[in-house]
Amino acid sequence: MSYAVVTPARNEAGNLPRLAAALIAQTLPPVAWVVVDDGSTDETAAIVAELAEAHPWISRLDRAGATDEGTLENGRREGRDLLAFRAGVEALPGPVDVFVKMDADIDFEPDYCEQLIARFEQDPKLGIASGTCLELEDGEWVRRTKAASTVWGASRAYRWSCLDIVRSLEPRMGWDGIDELQAQLRGLETETFIDLPFRHNRPEGGREASPRHHYVRLGRACWYMGYRPSYLALRSVYRARQQPTALMMLWGYASSAAARERRFPDRDVVRALRHSQRLRTAIRRGAPAS
Repeated sequence: MSYAVVTPARNEAGNLPRLAAALIAQTLPPVAWVVVDDGSTDETAAIVAELAEAHPWISRLDRAGATDEGTLENGRREGRDLLAFRAGVEALPGPVDVFVKMDADIDFEPDYCEQLIARFEQDPKLGIASGTCLELEDGEWVRRTKAASTVWGASRAYRWSCLDIVRSLEPRMGWDGIDELQAQLRGLETETFIDLPFRHNRPEGGREASPRHHYVRLGRACWYMGYRPSYLALRSVYRARQQPTALMMLWGYASSAAARERRFPDRDVVRALRHSQRLRTAIRRGAPAS
């Protein structure tokens, strides 16, 4: 199967060379890698230009309007990474079997992509998938856990038939959860493969002003998606065992509720989300095994 990679990038000069080295070394190379420059002010453009000169399958795309959208933090809240990802997919030279969103701050082993694409070959019902995320803690790479059907945003692969889902998503925080629900409602599977690691070189929320801002942002995203309040409370308390600021998710959710902020309008998707968050269902689903 063929695949292409799209990387939304804003001021990623420090990360792109590492990701480029990982992609160039792949045993199954992509047919194209589009780096979508989302209003960078550093050397991102020059780095991608140099890469493209040496490798014709690499290209750079300026996202229209990116420089007029304010700060990166505000842009993330409005889903600017989705806008950049979508622009990159539309700029691909042609259809592929699988298209992959890869953040600039990851890297992986030379057979990572070959193994990931092989999972799509082996399972025709696989719609969205990723490897498992490792982050550096006290000098060691430690696997972070999620429910098995939840796909990591930093390395997110889609079967081409899911393109219309990506095109239809609203650029709001939480889009990379809604797409999974929409795929599942079509009878497709979403999965994180715990035997297929990638390294995330910037921790989740690492570009936020503080951990507090990160968790408030997550709480607002949970409101938009239609989370069960009880599930959000349990999730916040669970995370707070290691990061007390995780309780700020409750504040983000409650403040969005008080302001009557807009919520995702598709009732079938919200119903499916809330069903998955029932205590009995969540316990049965669980997190990936160690």
